Amino acid sequence: MATPTGIVAYLLLFAGIAVIFLLLNLVVGYFLRPSSPNEEKLEIYECGEPTIGSSFVQFDLRFYVVALLFIIFDVEVAFFFPWATVFGKANHLQAVAQTAAETSDPDTLAQLGAIATTKVTELGIAPAGESFEALAAASSKMMWTSLADIGVFFAVLMVGFAYVWKRGDLDWVRSTISTRAADPGAGSTIQDAA
Repeated sequence: MATPTGIVAYLLLFAGIAVIFLLLNLVVGYFLRPSSPNEEKLEIYECGEPTIGSSFVQFDLRFYVVALLFIIFDVEVAFFFPWATVFGKANHLQAVAQTAAETSDPDTLAQLGAIATTKVTELGIAPAGESFEALAAASSKMMWTSLADIGVFFAVLMVGFAYVWKRGDLDWVRSTISTRAADPGAGSTIQDAA
């Protein structure tokens, strides 16, 4: 095992190589790239199109809110994949244990034992005994535990989704009547003040 000073030395070596690599590429690029500035190259453009109007346009905040909500829920849904892997392996292990309990062929039992050993190693569980019944009980417990875990996770996800929905962040066009009812001073205009 590496000592703390050895780890610091490796980190310093990595940081030094990164800085040298960056500076080397910048210097090589400076000398190799062509330099022909002209009026057309210095024009401001957006995505290949010339700009129309002022560049200080205030974007609607709903674009950002929808994008952030999509990213948040998309990332949270990605957590379903590790759960599905564990649940699927536990389910397969339980099926192997049940099949082994129903068969009496020694060759089949040897094959099922090898499969079960692989699945136990992948899942990192240690059954109470070496029998297939103990293996079936351990895999069943893992399946129900993982099902409860994903149930809690999904419930928290749905509470967040309900909160966002209730708050109105998913409505693209909000009603001005409901906004005025919620905040009577929000709908006043300059003419109302006069």
